Amino acid sequence: MKNKLRTCIPLFLLVMVIASCVPNETTTETAIPEAKETAATEPEEAYWPTNSWRESAPDEQGMDALLLQKMLEEIDEQRLNIDSLVVVRNGYIVTEKYYSPYDQGTLHGVYSVTKSVVSALIGIAIHEGYINSVDDPVLDYFPERNFENDDALKRSITVEHLLTMSAGLEWDWDEMISTPDSVQYVLDQPMYIEPGVEFFYSSGNAHVLSAIIQETSGLNAHDFAQQYLFSYLGIDDVRWKKDTFGISKGGWGMKMKPRDMAKFGYLYLNQGVWDGQQIIPADWIEATTKRYVQVSEPLEPWDLYMGYLWWLHEDGLYAAQGMKGQFIYVIPEFDLVVVITSHIPDAKFSQPQLLIRDYIIPAVESSAK
Repeated sequence: MKNKLRTCIPLFLLVMVIASCVPNETTTETAIPEAKETAATEPEEAYWPTNSWRESAPDEQGMDALLLQKMLEEIDEQRLNIDSLVVVRNGYIVTEKYYSPYDQGTLHGVYSVTKSVVSALIGIAIHEGYINSVDDPVLDYFPERNFENDDALKRSITVEHLLTMSAGLEWDWDEMISTPDSVQYVLDQPMYIEPGVEFFYSSGNAHVLSAIIQETSGLNAHDFAQQYLFSYLGIDDVRWKKDTFGISKGGWGMKMKPRDMAKFGYLYLNQGVWDGQQIIPADWIEATTKRYVQVSEPLEPWDLYMGYLWWLHEDGLYAAQGMKGQFIYVIPEFDLVVVITSHIPDAKFSQPQLLIRDYIIPAVESSAK
């Protein structure tokens, strides 16, 4: 009996050890960091999240943790099909949540958020001397090409018209993706209105901008971004599709990690400065966030305006936005960057954005009371 007992106890302990090593089916990091009790120290030296983001309890950054928790509960209760959520205040992550099968290391398709990256690259290309100015006629960058419907109106399209979705060119998504030469297709289209007059959504505009970057610098937009943008931010894992001519798809096709999306937003929040270096010219950020044309028939139930391939909201927020609910929100008034990735239909496009208005901004305002 004693021998049997000696055999059973080690066996039992072995089973317990093995069981303790098996992860839970839904292992996630703490969504909202808790406040830490620390002794009084010197003020923390300013940092930049080049290598990694630092986390902080919401109340340490002037936010109401209970409201943020209610937001996470709302996401679960409403089944909003959100894949990730990252909230940054004062340069610290105060809320971060991933929903299976996504996690912190997942590269997520960002769709038209790609356009806002292209906008940044155009600003850098102008600063570096590859592009003269936003007033340059677009067709001048393709002297070896001949385009259909070539007339004075088309020749008046400028780089700025492409940036503001007001080129006046007709465009169809299905037609563009079915042709091997997207640049030729876009610039072959007839004009339906004078440039600069009316908003007309076209992924072709951003793709032509990507082609201009390649024509002038000799680098496709992906390589140009890595050299002049991503490397400074510590972003080293971005996927970006190319067309048959090796041109990075300017209107879509990029995959990024949510924390890297937050870095891009944080760069804009800081007027293009990163760790003491001016990565994007400050005047470009200023020009980007001006209202040029009002967006007709937005998916959201509020007024939207077009900046330089950033969406400007009526209440002072601005965002990079992509199909199926991909967002990088920059909220200067409250020193906030919010990243949301999801997979939602157009009919529910405003749902994840309402979290910002119903919970995240009120969490700052509530804490300030």
